[in-house]
Amino acid sequence: MSKISLGPSMLHFIQKFSRASSKMLKYPFTVVLRTSRRLETLSLKTCLQQNFSPFFLRPWPFSSFPMCMSKTQYYHTSPCSLKKQKQEVLPSRPPKTITYLPDTPKPALYIILAGLIPFIAPPLIMIMTKSYIPVLAFTQMAYGASFLSFLGGIRWGFTLSEGSPAKPDFLNLANSTAPVMFSWFAFLISERLSEAIVTVIIGLGTALHIELFLLPHYPNWFKALRIVVTLVAFLSFVITLLVKVIYPEKGPKRPGKVE
Repeated sequence: MSKISLGPSMLHFIQKFSRASSKMLKYPFTVVLRTSRRLETLSLKTCLQQNFSPFFLRPWPFSSFPMCMSKTQYYHTSPCSLKKQKQEVLPSRPPKTITYLPDTPKPALYIILAGLIPFIAPPLIMIMTKSYIPVLAFTQMAYGASFLSFLGGIRWGFTLSEGSPAKPDFLNLANSTAPVMFSWFAFLISERLSEAIVTVIIGLGTALHIELFLLPHYPNWFKALRIVVTLVAFLSFVITLLVKVIYPEKGPKRPGKVE
């Protein structure tokens, strides 16, 4: 067998290789990272010598991939956590007042429905006869003014009853007289019937505003009932004013008077 002679340079290379392999076995991540850095440095030098852009020839070491993944996951999950913190539970809206109308006691509902007849009957009769009848318009206005006085009495009695949430203070008792003042003024100017009807309309709107917003102590079903009554009365008065403009006048202007 022939003997293989190894020179001093070959022996030196084998010793270095054996040391490097032992280091790789003990610290594989450090060795790969150092070699990747050396490769990056060498590629940068060669690119600068050959006038090439380093962005296309830069090697991407496999050891840096886990770090990139961890950073990507961190920046991806942080906006989700911020969105969860910003989400707030909105308070539920209270139901509208008109939705409490089915809760009205049957006696109150039937009496109020019957009380709407004097509002609806005069304009309905005038439309059917195609003529403006001042007597019917006057009775409608008088009933509306009386209804205003009735609303003021309701407030007064509500504050004076024992255990009522509304106290008999100056605010409650003074506001209960406001509808009465509109009623009195409507009768005072009843010779000018159109102005008297407008006064009653303003009085009904003012009373409704006071009961819903300024003095909100009534039950919800009563508030819903008041909204319905005010709307029906308002529409009936508006129809009466339109009939006066459209159709010719017929009959006496006041009850008991003859043309």
